[in-house]
Amino acid sequence: MTSLQSVTPLLSGGAMPVIGLGVYLNDECADACEVALKEGYRMIDSARYYMNEAQVGVGVRRSGIPREEIFITSKIYHHDFGYERAQECIQESVDELGLGYYDLYLIHSPTTGKQKRIETYRALVDAKKNGLVKRIGVSNYSGKHIDEIIEAGLELPDVNQIELHPFCQQRPIVEYCQKKRIAVQAYSPLVTGQLDHDELKRLAKKHYKDEAQILIRWSLQKGYVPLPKSSRPERIKSNAQVFDFELDRHDMDALEALDRGGEGAVTWNPVDEP
Repeated sequence: MTSLQSVTPLLSGGAMPVIGLGVYLNDECADACEVALKEGYRMIDSARYYMNEAQVGVGVRRSGIPREEIFITSKIYHHDFGYERAQECIQESVDELGLGYYDLYLIHSPTTGKQKRIETYRALVDAKKNGLVKRIGVSNYSGKHIDEIIEAGLELPDVNQIELHPFCQQRPIVEYCQKKRIAVQAYSPLVTGQLDHDELKRLAKKHYKDEAQILIRWSLQKGYVPLPKSSRPERIKSNAQVFDFELDRHDMDALEALDRGGEGAVTWNPVDEP
């Protein structure tokens, strides 16, 4: 893992970039996407709930980067679960993006009953068969939710996107995904900007980096795919400058010790839904 152009392999074949730009709460994200792509990013993470899929498409077109070089993700929210409604929403998402297809499409959370989750996942499987999406996955899923997919005889998700940072390490879910070779994407890797912690400050000073870069580097060394969010060009650029240093074993141990499990989450984190 030596550059922003590095990739991580996926179960269904192919690969995805090791860092992506998150665009949650950015309803004018075209500029951020354009900046990120020109700085070397090749992955953008959106969702129907974010209401900015069209803006992502605008930013991609402005960047001049060929579509096939960019990995774009969206997600279907639980209000739209169910087979037929999910089919409609996936088509709407592709139309909003305006770039022909998504590289990855996720179920945003397990916040419904089992039947609705499976119906929705079947819609994702069929969208993949029909070329609307290249890969499918889930977000905020625990092992028991992925077991439902296995029991239904459906293909495993390529990705599980969950909240991950040193304060919320979600070890049981991560271990489950690693055993199944499901890639783990880390949202809120910067603890939603709450970087004022003595250990982060110490490591930033030690490595002549900032606290956000320490957190992103931790995520990369754990084998996760972090999705740092920013709308500021200078932050988008600096968040990618994490390949010229490495956290040593003592650094990693110090960060591991910060784990508070689910109590360390800073977002909704609905992984324990029944």
